[in-house]
Amino acid sequence: MADGRNPEQALAGEASRSTRKRRRTLRSYIVEQEQGENGGRTASDNPNVDGGEVITEVRSGTVIDLALLDCPVCCIALAAPIYQCDSGHVACSSCCVNLRYKCPACTLPIGNYRCRIMERVLEAITFPCANAKHGCPKKFSYGKELAHEKQCSFALCHYPAPECNYAGVCKDLYRHYNDNHRDVSKMFVSGCTFGARMRIRDKVLVLQECGSHALVVVQCFEETNGVNVAVKCIGPCSAQGLGEFSFRLSCPFGGKTMSFESEMSMIQKVSFQTPGEDFMSIPAYCMANRVDLEMNICIRRRGEEEGR
Repeated sequence: MADGRNPEQALAGEASRSTRKRRRTLRSYIVEQEQGENGGRTASDNPNVDGGEVITEVRSGTVIDLALLDCPVCCIALAAPIYQCDSGHVACSSCCVNLRYKCPACTLPIGNYRCRIMERVLEAITFPCANAKHGCPKKFSYGKELAHEKQCSFALCHYPAPECNYAGVCKDLYRHYNDNHRDVSKMFVSGCTFGARMRIRDKVLVLQECGSHALVVVQCFEETNGVNVAVKCIGPCSAQGLGEFSFRLSCPFGGKTMSFESEMSMIQKVSFQTPGEDFMSIPAYCMANRVDLEMNICIRRRGEEEGR
């Protein structure tokens, strides 16, 4: 039996009752519905029958509760096809299958009739990237912006050393390094092996590639059983010209050498927690109470042969 509420009210009630409702802090988004092909005021070369100027109106509004755009069952962003029961409750296609086509709110059949109006609402709503204020021009339908934001080239990158808290888009971070922290002794040429030395207690050594000015950070993680060493590149995953590095790291200890080789991961901010993978572990007996770590490093781009 219908509960007397319209579909929007029913959906809002279900979303608020769901214990699995996603908790995200989200700003208000502008809902843009463009009418006409030009999406705004047309040029004077598009006159009406009377010779006057045609004006296409652009209407906008604000979405207050984004949970209304989630499936009330699984709390994942709704996407076509969306189904509704005779009482107006909606669910995504996956939940209809999982629920064996029985509405969880009223037990009526669900999965036979599409909720066309909700599908049209989702088509009409676009969301700017969270990095729009930093220059990203892209917009996405609801739920698809999150995948982009993980690889957005306009994502903020943080200076990797603790003495500076600068954060900016990748190119601005590199410019900041050149203007404030540049050290010619810490620059490297891709494909060439070079020696580096760092104090273990400093935890971070910042290197810069000649030419592209890409920043690479070498981190030391002091543990009870020794020292772990990781090498990462600072920048978003989709930054042009980056994300293609590999490295070979070798450390000499009393006539013996430990070596480690791996693809280089991209990071936007340094973490001081020991990574779970892609690091070289140096046993404590090799360190012998050393305070400095001497290394030979070769950083090269994909497909590039090692130099000297």
